[in-house]
Amino acid sequence: MLVGADGDPLVISVCVIAGTAGVGKTSLALRWAHQVRDRFPDGQLYVNLRGYDPGEPVAARDALHRFLTALGVPAGSVPQDLDAAAAQYRSLLADRRFLVVLDNAATVGQVRPLLPGSGQCLAVVTSRSMLSGLVVRDGARRVTLGTLPQPEAVALLRAVTAGYRPEDDLDKLTELAGLCARLPLALRIAAERAASHPHMRLDDLIADLRDESALWDALSTGDDEEAEAVRTVFAWSYRALPDRAARLFRLLGLHPGPEFGLYAAAALAQMTPARTRQLLDSLVGAHLVEQIAPDRYQFHDLLRAYATDQAQHEEPEESRAAALGRVLEWYLHTADAAQGWLSPAEERLTLTPPGEGVRPLAFADYDAAVDWSERENANLLRAVRSAVDAGDDRLAWQLSAVLWWAQSPSAPVAEWLEAGRVGLAAARRSGEGRAEGLLLTGLGMGHTRINELAESLECHRRAREIWRESGDRLGEAHSLNLMGLIHLRRRQLADAALHFEQAIEVFRAQRSEHWEATTLSNLAGTHYRAGRLPEARAAVEQALAAHRALGNQRGEGNVLRILSDLERERGEPEKALKSAQAALDIALGLRDQRLEGFWLLTLADAQGAEGRFEEALVSAQRSAMLHRRLGDRSREALAWQGAGAAFGACERHAEAADFHRRAVSVHRELGDGWHEALALESLGVELLSAESLVSGEARSSAESRAAALEHWAGALELLGEYDDPRAAAVRERIEGRVARAR
Repeated sequence: MLVGADGDPLVISVCVIAGTAGVGKTSLALRWAHQVRDRFPDGQLYVNLRGYDPGEPVAARDALHRFLTALGVPAGSVPQDLDAAAAQYRSLLADRRFLVVLDNAATVGQVRPLLPGSGQCLAVVTSRSMLSGLVVRDGARRVTLGTLPQPEAVALLRAVTAGYRPEDDLDKLTELAGLCARLPLALRIAAERAASHPHMRLDDLIADLRDESALWDALSTGDDEEAEAVRTVFAWSYRALPDRAARLFRLLGLHPGPEFGLYAAAALAQMTPARTRQLLDSLVGAHLVEQIAPDRYQFHDLLRAYATDQAQHEEPEESRAAALGRVLEWYLHTADAAQGWLSPAEERLTLTPPGEGVRPLAFADYDAAVDWSERENANLLRAVRSAVDAGDDRLAWQLSAVLWWAQSPSAPVAEWLEAGRVGLAAARRSGEGRAEGLLLTGLGMGHTRINELAESLECHRRAREIWRESGDRLGEAHSLNLMGLIHLRRRQLADAALHFEQAIEVFRAQRSEHWEATTLSNLAGTHYRAGRLPEARAAVEQALAAHRALGNQRGEGNVLRILSDLERERGEPEKALKSAQAALDIALGLRDQRLEGFWLLTLADAQGAEGRFEEALVSAQRSAMLHRRLGDRSREALAWQGAGAAFGACERHAEAADFHRRAVSVHRELGDGWHEALALESLGVELLSAESLVSGEARSSAESRAAALEHWAGALELLGEYDDPRAAAVRERIEGRVARAR
């Protein structure tokens, strides 16, 4: 037992469940983890390290990135250095009770950085190796899983074959179980083979199994009985397949990921979907592939490795290259079709027609495209790397570029950035200047979303140079608009307005109504932030009419967000709430959590203006959660300020102060002086209002006043660099607070 009778974890903090492939370590570990999850109240973390997958195993750095983002660290703030990331991970788990499951580990080095430092946490590691270093150095307790006892192994064989064969002799079943080394995976495959041949004597099946020994030894080292049994049973089952099914099985080993859909499989095999489904049914029946949803399948990692090995040995190189090319082309053209729904205003790539046997999907509506994009996101990212590994730079950059516009609206942008960099390198190797500009634009937008503004601005500047050199006026206008958004985020409002005005002029000259309206919306937001409300109102009315005429929901929602702010400042809280809710409804309809999180900030403000403070708190907290998942620390901090405002309005001043304090810290770290100043102002207000404990220390009114004055002095210093009307009004307001507090 890993948990004592009192329900507490044992003294050990690491347990290694070791056993040979096919022994069921993962199932056992996950089943046990589910049973004891209530004993780890702070949460559970799981990662499949894919240590024996034919593709690249999950590196400790990547696993730490997943864990840290799951623990609330914004993706852009995860340290790149492995030791620093491990230290942050252990710090976050200190004094907390977490269950960490590290599944399918290959080496000690893959595991050690992922071990929690707290004795209150428990790490469960499954592996086909003994990982002795963890036992010796880290005090792990090893649980070595043996094979099934003989009676249970025979019972499993009987359970699978019951109703399909006459009852087999116990001695023969025992012999068959022995040939399978009593390993569950091997037993299931062998039993299915026996069930599918009801009139074949078990003696003959056993003889076939013996003849297949030593056909496959690519994945395991040594000559132990269990490894040999797995190799033998895999080969035995594979050789029993009809030729077409066997070929499909090995070609599936070339697929970029372990999970795949029917139509991707059909492209690999260059067959019709109907015929492919029949063959997949055969593979599922033989336990070589698992069906996980209608027309959706996945490999056990060991079987995928076996399939890949068979493809390498039995498929000619030209055949392998053609099959991989077909499936990558299928992903490219289907992603292009998805882009038509997800980003209809963006320019589509000019693609060569799909080759013979490649039947890309078409989508009936927006939701169908989003469903596909969400389901295939991991495979699309892997497809970019597969194209590079195959030496096909054209496919690599095209997949990367299309994926930027075809990815799920709520996909964390950090996942695409690496694919974007790979695609950019491929475009440069190909000498494709336009492709380089497109990918620089995607990278620039991606960096903006995780607050890497310097990197973003550099990408857009380089893209603009490419468009200018090629005489692409529309491309240059897009770069101007995107650079304006970076200046807007930095509150460099004059620069932002200049870029937007220049872009609007070009879009108007090029008769690009959609982008003219979009950039006009950005200009309206700039006027609003500067406190130039009449100019903002005029731009909002013009942009809203244009977006509605064009049927552009995203654009309409963005303008409604600005309109809500204007209405709230004009003393029309009911109208402000209606406009903000309409914007949010658009985001929800688009299933776009990035827009939802951003527009929730406006809704929280409108709810607060209406006196609906509990509703405002819910909106702010959901916004913070969404932005944390998306890696946008700046907007997460804005959501904390919204939560602080709601707590303050409910006279929960200590909690309000804590939220504002957290926001101050993040804005300061990001170099956002404007929002840091606003958070400092609110922090000072809450400290003066608090009559309870703040940050665990009792403060007298004199101490609170001194702290508030200090925060306001800091805010006034930060505001000194801004000269717009809104900044002047905020300075005047804070100076009034200072005068009254003294």
